Amino acid sequence: MVANNLPTERDPLINKPQNTLPSTHHDVPSPGPLDISKSTRRGILAGIWMAQFLGALNSTLVPTMMPAISSDFRKFNQASWLGTAYLLATCTFTPLYGRLCNAMGRKGANHLAISLAVAGTIGCGLSRNMETLIAARFVAGMGGGGIFTTSSVIVSDMYTLRDRGLVQGVASCFNGLGSGLGGLFGGLITDWLGWRAAFLVQIPFYFLSFLLTSYNLRYVTPGKSKGAMDVLKRTDYLGSLTLLIFAGSFLLFLSMRYNESLPWSDKWVIVPVIATPVFVLLFLLVEVFVASDPVLSPSMLRQKVPVLLGISNFLSATCNFSVNFFFPVWFQVVMLETATTSGLHMTPNSIATSLGSVFAGWMMHKTGRYKAINLTFGFFPFVGAVLLSRMREDSGRLQSWLSIIPLGFGNAVVFQTNLIALLAHLPESQMATGTGFGALFRGIGQVGGVAVSSALFQTRLDAALRERIHSTNAEELILNIRHSSNFIRTLPPAMQRAARDSYAIGLRSVYVLAACATLAAYLARLPIPDQDLDKAYSRRGQGAVRGER
Repeated sequence: MVANNLPTERDPLINKPQNTLPSTHHDVPSPGPLDISKSTRRGILAGIWMAQFLGALNSTLVPTMMPAISSDFRKFNQASWLGTAYLLATCTFTPLYGRLCNAMGRKGANHLAISLAVAGTIGCGLSRNMETLIAARFVAGMGGGGIFTTSSVIVSDMYTLRDRGLVQGVASCFNGLGSGLGGLFGGLITDWLGWRAAFLVQIPFYFLSFLLTSYNLRYVTPGKSKGAMDVLKRTDYLGSLTLLIFAGSFLLFLSMRYNESLPWSDKWVIVPVIATPVFVLLFLLVEVFVASDPVLSPSMLRQKVPVLLGISNFLSATCNFSVNFFFPVWFQVVMLETATTSGLHMTPNSIATSLGSVFAGWMMHKTGRYKAINLTFGFFPFVGAVLLSRMREDSGRLQSWLSIIPLGFGNAVVFQTNLIALLAHLPESQMATGTGFGALFRGIGQVGGVAVSSALFQTRLDAALRERIHSTNAEELILNIRHSSNFIRTLPPAMQRAARDSYAIGLRSVYVLAACATLAAYLARLPIPDQDLDKAYSRRGQGAVRGER
């Protein structure tokens, strides 16, 4: 494809004879990622995609399980942390794996992620109190974020730019299925075997994923460290710590001020609101001046396309997760349906997400372009969010079941085309780092989507309840309604009507927030230039695109 015999992405990443076949013999060098056999490639994909499915499942597993969990521990006011703890860990540790893929090798980074996911998932199933469960969810999130990053890097190793879109689209089917089925799976297993089983039944599949990658993931890429000490020295601990404290402080502020309704003068509000900007600044200073291998590469922040795609990822994820987290609540509380049924309403979103991912990959593979697809179908999430905001109890089955489809399909197309657009504008040396960069903004958007939408929802819910409830024990009733969705089912008809209407108002405000976020994401993507993927691939092989730290 490339003239003058210059090296391209198709060339082996280590030198070996042209006809050398992959071998497990210790004297024969391992092949590069483009030289492995089809059966080995399939084995790798089966392993990483199984783990991706489980990681996505865990990101949306909790909402339909929260009533059962809170009934066991009697701490519904802390239940939102089950979702945010997982997403906080994902946000914090996802970009680190981009560097670890270079430092530890692809297999080492992937196995670290799977091991943490297994440890956290077992901890969730065996937890005896809410605090332990939240901590276990955080550990599981440390692994979940790494699974997505390492899987994306591995796929990018094994395929050309044009083929990556199609393969990443298939990969995102597993993400979409996992995310979409999380609510249904959580509700179904909770109703059938109890909420602990929903965590523990995942463990054998994680082990199968680990075995598949252990056996097949043997190719070699440049840049792998020589030993454990080198890995430890190259890890950006301080950057990860400041990022964690920044994101955690922001979440704590929103939770204490809006979910717990503490006054501005309370120390639990003042301290995190001060800590948030302080640790944002510290994080940036560490990344620019201190870290040798920063999780947020400063060179990315100096390039227009990565920055715009980062903004788009942040806003699109905010839209996606604010809807995914609160959509089942509409059916459980406003419509008084079971956990299983409310989870089942996420199935159209799962199917749409999977179809959107494959469609985007197929179109990029066929046309060699990404922008027209992005702009055409990237407007769908806005349409879907507007349709959701107009839902009513009497809207009918068509609207309640299908309104979420444009949002799922459109966001899947956006995330797929964003990733390929980012890789097309980066040199091969920055592929792993760039993948982590995009995942970082997507992770922050996931955390922000759940936290900000939760704060908005609680604020609107509180105001609506105070407009409708004026009895002598109004304060106690309002507090119980806000902290326990199951409490609503015990109320007399008139009071229950007021509570359900208030929940509907709060949920609509979340859908309006999602619509605004996805529209802003669409506008952020408009200046991104289009590229012919074959030509971009050739330029990367010729080193025409410069890569920096």
